[in-house]
Amino acid sequence: MMNQFKILYAFAAVVFISFNANAQTDKATTAKIVAAKSYTFVARTATPLNVQDINSVLGKMPGAMQGGSINLNESYYEVRVTPDSVVAFLPYYGRSFSAPINQNEGGVKFNSKEFTYTSKKGKKRGWDILVQTKDAKEYYRLAFNIGDEGYVTLSLNSNNKQSITYQGYLKENETK
Repeated sequence: MMNQFKILYAFAAVVFISFNANAQTDKATTAKIVAAKSYTFVARTATPLNVQDINSVLGKMPGAMQGGSINLNESYYEVRVTPDSVVAFLPYYGRSFSAPINQNEGGVKFNSKEFTYTSKKGKKRGWDILVQTKDAKEYYRLAFNIGDEGYVTLSLNSNNKQSITYQGYLKENETK
């Protein structure tokens, strides 16, 4: 019985390690896709600005999740950047200053063809990228802080919502 447990534990550790190894890009790939302005940011967690308000609501739900960071389904929420467009599909937790009439228009969803894109090498390493939309329903300012290994912190500001921060990683854009 003990040997079966050891084998199961070793198998789980290998599966976990291989999952994490594929969750980010290597340094060369990260540099290549950032230079080409062609990558997808995959969100893993969201941290709203007003954590106390969010915690008071989430604390009343089954499973009582608290702590400020909200885990996301990482195969679902992303920002896709190409040289000619920025497409975002992210959840939003926080205070919005106007509510959409249609329930399906919540969150951060836009497809921008007119935007400014500024990229500079980070002070120590990585990149700081600023994207500002011009043609979305709301003005969005996306500040990506990208590490050499492809891990990313995205700070999102809007003219209609409180700020929110997302943590995640970069991946290469899939060819269709």
